[in-house]
Amino acid sequence: MTVVGLDDTDSRETGMCTTYAAARLAERIRDAGGAVERLLLVRLNPAVEHKTRGNAALAVHTDLDADRVLDLTRETMALAQTDDPETNPGAVVADCAPENVPPQVADFALAAVRSIQDRVTATTLSDFAGFARLERGNGRGLVGALAAVGAWAALDEWTYEHIAYREQSRWGTDREVTPESVRAAADAHYPTVWDTVDCDSGYPVCVPRTPCPILYGIRGDDPEACRTVADAIESEPVAASATFHTNQGTDVHLQDAALGSVSEDSAYRVTGAVVDAPETREGGHVFLAVGDGETTLRCAAFEPTKRFRDRVRALRVGDRLTVCGEVSDGTLKLEKFAVRDLRTTERVTPTCPDCDRSMSSAGRNQGYRCRDCGTSADGKVERRVDRELERGWYEVPPVARRHIAKPLVRGGFDGPTHPER
Repeated sequence: MTVVGLDDTDSRETGMCTTYAAARLAERIRDAGGAVERLLLVRLNPAVEHKTRGNAALAVHTDLDADRVLDLTRETMALAQTDDPETNPGAVVADCAPENVPPQVADFALAAVRSIQDRVTATTLSDFAGFARLERGNGRGLVGALAAVGAWAALDEWTYEHIAYREQSRWGTDREVTPESVRAAADAHYPTVWDTVDCDSGYPVCVPRTPCPILYGIRGDDPEACRTVADAIESEPVAASATFHTNQGTDVHLQDAALGSVSEDSAYRVTGAVVDAPETREGGHVFLAVGDGETTLRCAAFEPTKRFRDRVRALRVGDRLTVCGEVSDGTLKLEKFAVRDLRTTERVTPTCPDCDRSMSSAGRNQGYRCRDCGTSADGKVERRVDRELERGWYEVPPVARRHIAKPLVRGGFDGPTHPER
């Protein structure tokens, strides 16, 4: 077996897509007489500064010999948009079965999903393992390429994405996709197929807005269901298509941690109580802070998360939460949160039992007194508060969801869920 990893062939400005490069490489392998066992689409750490969109690296698993694959990979890398100085492609070709990569390579793959890795480490580790490598520019793509090679051994959970590609003459033009057909197909196969349409806005999130070759990408837990949805979409001609195993929708980027141990440019799942009430700031961004008695962490629901911000605004000081998201500039960018305990009472000025009016302070440490009736109370009293929220998990809508974040509808969470679709 041979495993080849690819990364950083695309450009924010001029398009292309590394999934397309991997699909083209798979075609070349088949034309050369090889069999392609699977294609991997691996989402790496979403906090990486130099990512184009979703920070994806790709791998192809084949039975073609490594030397021939290396030649075909070199030809495929000509697709890279290297006129853009930010595009620095890399490829790694491993002469082994994907489950038999050295454990150091598997460890590197998981680390690349959860933290920032560097080219020097990727180069050293590739050479140590005896893998061939190709690079252009500064070779930054070697990081993702090696991570893609090690991903099958490193990760346990996989979902699927079926991607349809456009005719090359249409790249960079507006896509012709009938939204009604997308919605109908998505409804027919939900929740096996998820994050196809944002139902609140009606926006087809499966259709990208960039100049890349992708026409649409259908994600789900079953590859046949993904292909069925894709086949039901009415659109401009589909030039080619491919189905990928992927770590999208798995939350594998999240690390369980205490509030005091989080660090920049990684994503976490941490628990604490609300210590600063939600505040809406300029631009519509909502901020609050959670703490554990020793450490406080600022959290934010930014404007693109839309209606999710109303869930955050409904929180109160004292509510106990588990919050999930990437930490950047000292702020956790909320992807989802779980309400563990809600504060359901508040201390208020007592009401006179005779006239039903609010009492007044009788003086420092002297309780409260009704000025009209003369009744008194020792201090503030508990009053029940009706809450809009319930216990359980809340998430951003599909239009704001990160590729790697797990939709609540997929299940497996430690509490009730309130899915968005």
